[in-house]
Parts: sequence; structure tokens; C-alpha cells
Amino acid sequence: MDRILLSTVVYREPAAVFEAVRSFSNYPAYAEHLDEVTCDGDGGVGTRYGLHFSWWKLSYTVRSAVTEIDEPRRLGWKLTADLDATGEWRIEPLEPDGRPDIDEASRLYFEVRYDPHSADPDTVSLPRFVSLDWVVRRVRPRLYDEAERVLGRLVEDVEGDSRNVELVVHDAPGSSA
Repeated sequence: MDRILLSTVVYREPAAVFEAVRSFSNYPAYAEHLDEVTCDGDGGVGTRYGLHFSWWKLSYTVRSAVTEIDEPRRLGWKLTADLDATGEWRIEPLEPDGRPDIDEASRLYFEVRYDPHSADPDTVSLPRFVSLDWVVRRVRPRLYDEAERVLGRLVEDVEGDSRNVELVVHDAPGSSA
């Protein structure tokens, strides 16, 4: 299993951060290769989402479901088909680090655990002479980059201002963290 675990400080209270994390329909604004999100449910546990991605000559819909909600601390999810993957968003309250203009802060964690070799080759229509192993080798490092991008853009959205978002890498594919 590969694991990506990133965190950053968000200068808002945990409830505001949680609402942004919970709003999957906004994710296409955060992710470079995510075109659309469809929803089947009310956003609670058991709600299913279709995340429609496109990259290079490939397009694919990832099917996921919310597995746990502990508002405003945690939102767990899993993929429901074609790839073994689970993850969570976790939010912890922080002291606002002495900045006079900031009343509340949170640490936002994004974690995903996945087995890149569990992908079902029959679910992706690949161009001729392109193997699933080739695609996995190309996509694997991009997953980390995409997680960084999503976290940074989500923070900007929640805070309402653009700033240099410092990400802490706790674990990434190929790291020894």
C-alpha cells in the first residue's frame, strides 16, 4: 500500500474547514484533472460520489463513498470499485500562533492509502500499445502533486485570500517518512 499524508494550517475554525472538505462538488475547482463530481445521497455516511477525471488520453470515473463523519473533526471515505483505496480528511483546532488578525486556526490533514497495483485493467480503455503498468508508473507521482494542489486551493477557498500555503509532508510514495 502507498500512502500520502499531508497537512497544513488553515486560519479558520474547524467547522468552516470541515464544511469545505465536505463539499465534494467544489473539488473540480481545486484539482487539475477533476472535471466533474456527481452525488448520490445527502452528503452523510453512505453518500456515493462519482469523480470524473481526465488526463492525457484517458478519462475515468472514480466511485467513492463516505464511510465516517465526525463533524467537525473527520470525514472518512473509500473507493467502491476498481482500486483498493481509503482516506480521510482530519481537522484539529490550533492556537492561532500569535497573529493579531487571526482569531482561530486549524490543522487540516489529508490522508489516502491505496494499492496502485489493485487497479482493474478492464475498467480503463487504454490506447493501443499502452499498458496499465505504464499508466500506473506515470500517474503515481502525479497523485502526490494533485494532493498538494487540492490542499493549497482548498485553503485559499476557505480563507478567502491567496497566500503561500506551507504543506507538511508526513508521508508520500517513495518517502521514508
